[in-house]
Amino acid sequence: MLLEQDASMTMKIKVPATTANLGSGFDCVGFALDLWNEIEIVYGERGLQVLGYGSETLNNPADNLMYTSFERLINESGQSIPDVKLICTNKIPLARGLGSSAAAVVGGLFAANVLIGEPLTSSELLDLATKIEGHPDNVAPALLGGCVISILDDDVVHYSPVDFSIEIKGVLFVPDQILPTSVARSVLPTMVPFNDAVFNLGRVALLINAFSTGDFSKLNIATKDRLHQPYREVLFPSMSRIMKAAMDGGAAGAFLSGAGPTIIALTESNEMTIGFEMSEIALKSGVPGDIFVYSFTKAGAHLSSEVAS
Repeated sequence: MLLEQDASMTMKIKVPATTANLGSGFDCVGFALDLWNEIEIVYGERGLQVLGYGSETLNNPADNLMYTSFERLINESGQSIPDVKLICTNKIPLARGLGSSAAAVVGGLFAANVLIGEPLTSSELLDLATKIEGHPDNVAPALLGGCVISILDDDVVHYSPVDFSIEIKGVLFVPDQILPTSVARSVLPTMVPFNDAVFNLGRVALLINAFSTGDFSKLNIATKDRLHQPYREVLFPSMSRIMKAAMDGGAAGAFLSGAGPTIIALTESNEMTIGFEMSEIALKSGVPGDIFVYSFTKAGAHLSSEVAS
């Protein structure tokens, strides 16, 4: 049932950006970043307002993934859309491999679930988010936070959080160019060599062990990949050069974030040096973009406040 509405109240929900794959963990490993979209729920009127990224293109509710996800859960619950306005402040860049669509889906579902009294468990929300998104690797950490292993088995989502004990930061090079996931997936092969599959299997095991034990020494090896990054380099030819620059600057590992084109370098220190090296080689390669430094977070989607307006 819908929560009792009070026109003087607003609620704010936060959903993190995410990075998927982390090199070797293609389509099964994701991590939440300390970069957040916010959804403010205002009682008493109905509508949608988008601030930040997408403010000029995402204000139509019918074309807004967050709003359609919000509507879907309420409709499937057998209830009517309440008189609420959703004000979205998008701080996650769009189509850059940082889980903007996952944040939209999870944010809409989470908001709807709160409004109807939270009948769905986290696992049920994840199942529905995966149906909408198509794969769980970004929606899992967006909903649950932290590092999450997630797979689909006979259309059922199975997931396992990875407890990470290391103070790790991501140095992000975010290009100005966009790269829709559909385009990035279109260049992937339908079959890969057996040796390449074995190559990734060993490295994703090293990757998870590194996060769970805090042993950074093998991250450079653990983040290497043969299943998706080599094929996607045709869409982003500077990828390898920027990752090498990150390593030359002292990064522990570097990879294409999700479908790209953002590159993330992992480090415990020297963030500015690493960022400078990445930015310099990108500039020389004719690829404009920006450097950001974010921590990883154990928090997922959550109600951040409920206050009188």
